[in-house]
Amino acid sequence: MATVTLRGNPISIGGTFPSVGDQAPAFSLVRQDLSDASLSSFAGKRKILNIFPSVDTPTCATSVRTFNSKASNLPNTVVLCISADLPFAQARFCAAEGLENVINLSTLRGSEFIRNYGVAIENGPMAGLTARAVVVLDENDKVLHSELVPEIGNEPDYDKALAALS
Repeated sequence: MATVTLRGNPISIGGTFPSVGDQAPAFSLVRQDLSDASLSSFAGKRKILNIFPSVDTPTCATSVRTFNSKASNLPNTVVLCISADLPFAQARFCAAEGLENVINLSTLRGSEFIRNYGVAIENGPMAGLTARAVVVLDENDKVLHSELVPEIGNEPDYDKALAALS
């Protein structure tokens, strides 16, 4: 079990976080229209998995905006923003912000994702949500970059994530 912090307080993270070189675990999550999206739905594309607790927090919102901007010109690449937010909230946020270069996915019917990707917050006030992490996959779902952000309130290292696709 991994440990991160939330405002300096230790938080246990359950599951197995993917390492560089691993084959990404399959998943099924929920799109904005409530349909299911699996990892195989994005077959042949490079993927940035921007995983965070809730788009309704400042740092999470910043990560969605930043990846929307920085990854918009990357060839053959999709940015998947994954959180426990309901698809309606994700859609409302992106519409209000004018964000069109990310795909929001909810763990609404995909709770196994949280453990399979090692981002399950086990204790504290955010138990049940996902820790902040970025996992970058190639076209064949091999992990090129993985970062479990040590302090939930901090932003991920965007430059390292994007450099994995260079």
